[in-house]
Amino acid sequence: MVLLAAAVCTKSGKALVSRQFVEMTKSRIEGLLAAFPKLMTGGRQHTFVETESVRYVYQPLDRLYMLLITTRASNILEDLETLRLFSRVIPEYCRNMEESEILENAFHLIFAFDEIVALGYRESVNLAQIRTFVEMDSHEEKVYRAVRETQEREARTKMKEKAKELQRKRYEENKRGIKSPGFSGGNSGGFGMSGGFGGGSGGFTPSEPITATTQESRPAPMKASGPNRAMKLGSKAKDVDSFVDQLKSEGERVVSATEPSSKMQPVSTPQVDVEPIHIVMAEDLVVRAGRDGGLQTMEVQGILKLRITDSEHGFIKVQVDNTDTRPIQLQTHPNVDRDLWRSCGQIGMKMSNKPFPANTDVGVLKWRFQTTDESQVPLSINCWPQENGAGGCDVNIEYTLENTEMELNEVTITIPLASGAPPPVINDCEGEHEYDRAHCSLVWRIPVIDKTSPTAAMDFTARGVPDNFFPVRVSFHSSRIYCNLKVLGVVSTSDGAPVVHSMETLMKTNIYEID
Repeated sequence: MVLLAAAVCTKSGKALVSRQFVEMTKSRIEGLLAAFPKLMTGGRQHTFVETESVRYVYQPLDRLYMLLITTRASNILEDLETLRLFSRVIPEYCRNMEESEILENAFHLIFAFDEIVALGYRESVNLAQIRTFVEMDSHEEKVYRAVRETQEREARTKMKEKAKELQRKRYEENKRGIKSPGFSGGNSGGFGMSGGFGGGSGGFTPSEPITATTQESRPAPMKASGPNRAMKLGSKAKDVDSFVDQLKSEGERVVSATEPSSKMQPVSTPQVDVEPIHIVMAEDLVVRAGRDGGLQTMEVQGILKLRITDSEHGFIKVQVDNTDTRPIQLQTHPNVDRDLWRSCGQIGMKMSNKPFPANTDVGVLKWRFQTTDESQVPLSINCWPQENGAGGCDVNIEYTLENTEMELNEVTITIPLASGAPPPVINDCEGEHEYDRAHCSLVWRIPVIDKTSPTAAMDFTARGVPDNFFPVRVSFHSSRIYCNLKVLGVVSTSDGAPVVHSMETLMKTNIYEID
């Protein structure tokens, strides 16, 4: 099969999106597209037409055509299969088959077309893989963003503590009748434009705002002797974090801890009392299953991170217990003593005279688990669309918690619908449901799935054919990780005494699809 070009055009031959996979001039492709409507014969249904040099394989899309231009020597069966994949890609990025919608998402369509065909030959990919490749999802980027949000949250906490300390000092000096040098705007007080915050060890610059939360503890405002523009404390109405605002203006996505999220992303982890030694065990889950049963792939990627806020606690060892009987691949950081890890399951520095880095998230252990055994999935989904003979389908979808020891929170099951179809009719539903008109999908939300309610079902009727209701996407998170790894304790390297630490575990879905 040699595919010359793929295009979305109008019935008059006007090209909306065209992607050429071989060397071809603009006039040549415009001529081929302009000739296509003239070859159509009225009153007959076709899937392809031919000329002396090329073959047109097409599929109507309302008032448009999905058109493939191939050589006459190509395999017509492969051409039709490729055409069906192209036709399924378009509704992924366009809500309706209008010219304006196609033009608005032209680049997304071109990127998707490039994943299907390379140099004129079909690639062995499915719709889920195309979606993943176009999104360019990166596990490392998600870890980086999570670390950055944690650092921003800790920075805000430290700034509030500094603000409280400054206001308390100012209040005490005001009671003694001493003018506070920290608000004079000069350089001699240590808090002016050149003084920073105590020598800069806290990592804050003078341009960062200070917020105070103890405004009500001050009995009366101090009478100002003149205009003072160095700092302003206690302004609750204008208490804005300029550092986070600057990140947002540069295009970074920053989510506040108090900002509501209707799509439950990113996952809001439970707050824990953070000790000077804080351990985080996090896992990302990728599951791809077939609509007729069977698991295509399942992958769990986990990481254990240390965060030490006090350099005095850097000389430690972390005892990890692995009771999982499954073939889990474990890998330690290059600076971790591998002999110590292999002999007794402890994580310590390879050079015992050096501590773990302070004030940063350090990944010291990674693990990975892959399987195609469908009994290993934490949550199984069974979606059963049945044509009802009236241009629609009766769809029954149910979930089952396979691992009853787990508790899944904020579960979202998204079922795609036919493009341009009216809202579905919900016959029965356990939980909450919502019709997402923007993405033409039905969203089923379950707050908690555990052993007390391991299964539930939803039944609805919608216009379309069975293929329109796939792929089904699932998202959730859990405070328990999938692999049976746990931290037994933390000890000092000097005397082996136990060290107080805090612990946080999280498992969340990265990709969970039934196609």
